[in-house]
Amino acid sequence: MDRSIPRNPTREVQIGSFFIGSAHPVAVQTMCATRTQDVDATLAQVIQLTEAGAKLVRVACDSLNDAEALEALSRKIRELNAPLREKINLSVDLQENYRVAEKIAPFVAKIRYNPGHLHHVETDIPWREKVRWLVETAKKTDTALRIGINCGSIDPAKKAEDDPIFASALEHTGWMAELGFERFCVSLKDSDPQNVLKINRLFAARFPEVPIHLGVTEAGVPPIGIAKSRAALEPLLFEGIGDTLRISLTVPNERKREEVEAGLALLEDVAAGRRTVTEGWKSEGLNIISCPSCSRVQNGRFVELAMQVHEMTQYAKAYPFTIAVMGCRVNGPGETDHADLGLWCGPNAVNLKAKGTLLGSFPYDEILGKLKEELDRLIGETA
Repeated sequence: MDRSIPRNPTREVQIGSFFIGSAHPVAVQTMCATRTQDVDATLAQVIQLTEAGAKLVRVACDSLNDAEALEALSRKIRELNAPLREKINLSVDLQENYRVAEKIAPFVAKIRYNPGHLHHVETDIPWREKVRWLVETAKKTDTALRIGINCGSIDPAKKAEDDPIFASALEHTGWMAELGFERFCVSLKDSDPQNVLKINRLFAARFPEVPIHLGVTEAGVPPIGIAKSRAALEPLLFEGIGDTLRISLTVPNERKREEVEAGLALLEDVAAGRRTVTEGWKSEGLNIISCPSCSRVQNGRFVELAMQVHEMTQYAKAYPFTIAVMGCRVNGPGETDHADLGLWCGPNAVNLKAKGTLLGSFPYDEILGKLKEELDRLIGETA
């Protein structure tokens, strides 16, 4: 089926064996949930997601051990049969250790960096010099870049701005122009679909030539995670905004392909002219935010816990509270700080927060009871 969708004429950017922007079809991508250092499991998931229709599969890399695993993964991919091998394109997700880019760039099609993370290490080096170094690394290794801005890990210098995500995007896109680098795209992601609509429209109007990767971050478990994502992405696609996308869902490892299937279904509906949602998303009651399962999750019980939170809180669904269930240290602190109640999952315990205040860390088999106590307290305060 032809999934080409008329879009704004952004510039063409090559990412491995395919292109985004210009007249190229909107590409669906996703991220592995396996541990990067478990090379065989990661290879199996890369193959599964690629065969499901993902044009790009992202893995996390935050250490030299991860970089060595990525090199081993690249070798195993080169040993695959040609038709499959040529369809696989890897992206890497840098965290605080941005210097790892030099080690992994030869083995991936795209590197994603988060402006907020550039401030966590080598604090004496200005962020512009760090980005200059990333650009030079990308040029040397024939690699694309993504400026990935996320509401859960905002640049500290931008938090006081009216719209910190948009402000960060303006700054980094402007610096790319000064560096003369064009092989990049930008993502502006929020867990609130209304804000995703607003900031992507603003960015597309300001930089119509820059390809955009669309997504609602921490959309949650299906079907609500799909509904939230569609509420933002469908209107943008009908307006010609968006060159690649990801539907981020909280699902177990073996169901990761559902992200790809949901993305392809969205593109199919837009290509056919079918509008399936009203614009934006505004929860009339309880709003549960949970991040997608990925390789950064520190305990696999996170996904099960997110689903249990949905079930346990049904009695409070009419109340206008936000509960965030986060699986790792990357976006966990930011999202849980903004929620009425937040669960930030660690390797052996779950940090429970109320409006950003840490209430304590509790074992996985006790956290639901503690969460219910706090939820009942909030309900009592509104009575």
